[in-house]
Amino acid sequence: MFRAILLSKADGATRADVTELDDSALPDGDVTVRIDYSTVNYKDALAITGKAPVVRKWPMVPGIDFAGVVEAGSHADWHPGDRVVLNGWGVGESHWGGLAQRARVSGDWLVPLPAPFSTRQAMAIGTAGYTASLCVTALERHGIRPGDGEVLVTGAGGGVGGVAIALLARRGYRVVASTGRPAEADYLKSLGAAEVMDRAELSAPGKPLGKERWAGVVDAVGSHTLANACATTRYRGAVAACGLAQGMDFPATVAPFILRGVTLYGIDSVMAPKAVRLQAWARLAADLDAPTLDALTREIALAEAVSAASELLAGTIRGRVVVDVNR
Repeated sequence: MFRAILLSKADGATRADVTELDDSALPDGDVTVRIDYSTVNYKDALAITGKAPVVRKWPMVPGIDFAGVVEAGSHADWHPGDRVVLNGWGVGESHWGGLAQRARVSGDWLVPLPAPFSTRQAMAIGTAGYTASLCVTALERHGIRPGDGEVLVTGAGGGVGGVAIALLARRGYRVVASTGRPAEADYLKSLGAAEVMDRAELSAPGKPLGKERWAGVVDAVGSHTLANACATTRYRGAVAACGLAQGMDFPATVAPFILRGVTLYGIDSVMAPKAVRLQAWARLAADLDAPTLDALTREIALAEAVSAASELLAGTIRGRVVVDVNR
């Protein structure tokens, strides 16, 4: 038996219950993992609250992330005792996820836990931090260097934003953090932001082109914020887009792309191939330290994940939420 959050649907509404499940209920897969920690991400919050049709099969154990230890399996790459991490692959959407004490998944979806990290630290990073790593890599591959100008990070108070700030600052970039929570300015500067700006400067409808400012952008917000970020990116700069907290729409023109040669990179973390994941985690292992992760992280028990989902959607959670599934 193991404890899990189980989502069910009744009369069109999503119900989330902490319950005991038998191991025989676990879905198909060639590796069984004893989970130590999971997280609450934006997508998890949508699934738990039913605010968006994230869940594809019912009932569902949510949680797009987990870190733990292999218990058993037939996959050639994994053996009992191996420490592993999972991000994405439809887990928590179409395949039972990480907000549970056990998971059974395809071994192809797992990556080894980097040596510097504990399973708790791995979930302090989670999909948010792994996605931030992919964004920073995209900007660097574009050719943006620390001396080229400022890098904007939107949604800076969230998990993606916080890790992106830390990674960029560690590599010498001058980071400007955009947030709707001015009280978090000291926290964002502690992560490495050189300047904090009010998100209102970017979140309203804007002009097709604005004054050139950003050498690069990491955007976790979408909608008008993304459009305005593109419109104010410098000639031949780049924008890495990975989120839609403000909306899925993109109310922009082609002007930044054909008049300034701006490049917009879409960052997918869910289905990224294993080689990309390994590179992202190697960067995180090199550039994140324990004090930074501690500053980003709040830990909760499994049952608290349900209320944390509503807090996250309300924008009241700072940084990352780590879930100890065993308490």
